[in-house]
Amino acid sequence: MEEPPTSASTRRYWRWSKQDFFPEPSFQSFTTYRAALSSACPRLKDRLLSRSSDKNELKVLPQASENPMRRCLTAWDLTWLAFGSVVGSGIFVITGQEARTDAGPAIVLSYAISGFSALLSALCYTEFAVDVPVAGGSFSFLRIELGDFIAFIAAGNILLEAVVGAAGLGRSWSSYFASMIKNDPDFFRIRVNSFHEGFNMLDPIAVAVLLIANGVAMISTRNTSILNWLSSIVTILIIVFIVIVGFVHAKASNLTPFFPMGMKGVFNAAAVVYWSYTGFDMVATMAEETKNPGRDIPIGLVGSMSMITVIYCLMALALVSMVNYTQIDVDAAYSVAFVQIGMKWAKYLVSICALKGMTTSLLVGSMGQARYMTQIARSHMIPPFFALVHPKTGTPINATLFITLLSSIVGFFSSLDVLSSVFSISTLFIFMLMAVALLVRRYYVRQNTSREDLTRVLGCLFVIIASSAVGTALWSSKKLGWIGYTVCAVVWLLGTLAMSLLPKQRTPKVWGVPLVPWLPSLSIATNLFLIGSLEPDAFWRFFLCTGFMLLYYIFVGVHATYDVEHQNRQDFKDVEPTEEPNHDGPFVR
Repeated sequence: MEEPPTSASTRRYWRWSKQDFFPEPSFQSFTTYRAALSSACPRLKDRLLSRSSDKNELKVLPQASENPMRRCLTAWDLTWLAFGSVVGSGIFVITGQEARTDAGPAIVLSYAISGFSALLSALCYTEFAVDVPVAGGSFSFLRIELGDFIAFIAAGNILLEAVVGAAGLGRSWSSYFASMIKNDPDFFRIRVNSFHEGFNMLDPIAVAVLLIANGVAMISTRNTSILNWLSSIVTILIIVFIVIVGFVHAKASNLTPFFPMGMKGVFNAAAVVYWSYTGFDMVATMAEETKNPGRDIPIGLVGSMSMITVIYCLMALALVSMVNYTQIDVDAAYSVAFVQIGMKWAKYLVSICALKGMTTSLLVGSMGQARYMTQIARSHMIPPFFALVHPKTGTPINATLFITLLSSIVGFFSSLDVLSSVFSISTLFIFMLMAVALLVRRYYVRQNTSREDLTRVLGCLFVIIASSAVGTALWSSKKLGWIGYTVCAVVWLLGTLAMSLLPKQRTPKVWGVPLVPWLPSLSIATNLFLIGSLEPDAFWRFFLCTGFMLLYYIFVGVHATYDVEHQNRQDFKDVEPTEEPNHDGPFVR
């Protein structure tokens, strides 16, 4: 299977043999594969009930990359990488849309609510990334605490969203740039009438932008980080200008009424503007390249999300103070607002800031997606060819090239309407799972936790998740009103209180989320609430894509991971008793 670490330096990086893609015994011939398929049921049971360990993710799996990633990132780098990944064009588009249609001046509260929810998720990511500083991010964290199968579903959805998201950013960049040049978003696109509608506007600019951004990210992690924080500082200066001008031209009358659509409108807007905060999870995948994870990751992730929340609230307040919410242009809120106050030239600053935001989002997204894919390949859920790290650059070039190729193909053919229809619940679903995983990590340790305590932990988790889901359903259906919401809130409170009285089985190694279980439990509730605010199409896409992923898992992934697990069983025997791999089940002592 994998070459011994001592021989890695003698092997060429650029190689394309079958063994590099499918080295597992199950895929050596048609006979061995047919035998593997005949054992699919017991193998699937083995993988469904299997969990990884900290040591496996930290020590064993990275050997598949043959060369190490370089530890070159500091807290400063991580702060600006999170900023560059999160602050894209969304703030300039979504703010005006939601202020006009849902929240009015209370859009400021919508951003505060979403920012608080995102910060809770960032705290969960931070504790895991400090304890297990590997390239896999949530894939590795979920694999350790919730098992192989949950981690695979999460990984598949994140990779799909990564490709679609990158393609969408490339198309958006092209549209924005074309609108600046000729006020026509399709100016640089090539129409092919014989192609199906939605796929007939070929976009070479989107492909060029994707190739350049991914190429830069592929060459050097450190240089990409420097480029990102230099350009992000320019963005900060432009944002400061926008906020100051907004407050100078503010009118108190524009903030009245503050809640024109009530709290329902505030929460509906919060579910939409939440997407302006996504992207910070990509920074967690760079823990393996961080010099001092225990110090740098908490500062970088928590610090950046706090800063971004304040910036978003100030920008939203500046907009609704400068222009009455009923007069906000939903397509170009800030640009039109500057025109309305006689500063037509300032709209170009907004366009430059938006283009820069999309560019850095592509840069950091490319880095995070490739590292995500690298750790998945290290586990052999996808071919280990994509786990290889280049000896000179210290970056996963194969994984980056694959992500680039897929996103370029999708971005070249697919319109923004088609891409937006693929928008899914994946990110919020994984954020919710991360909070569940953190509670499992704190309250359950294999061979230390009694069956009685395990039953209590599972019971509390069920109450927390069920009360959050029912409350969300009641809010969406507008049934029972505040009586139903109050009952669900009380049940959630009792479930969380009961968990807080249970003995914790593990303390964080270096840095931990404060107020456990309250903050993770609140993260579960807020993420489920935001999931419930999405359109039904998002759920259909999630279930459809998950179905295709299951087919791949049954015919390929389960056999590859089974072979690796059982061949490397000797490697696991040296793991501490509290972290031994469990083949009896994720929650069985």
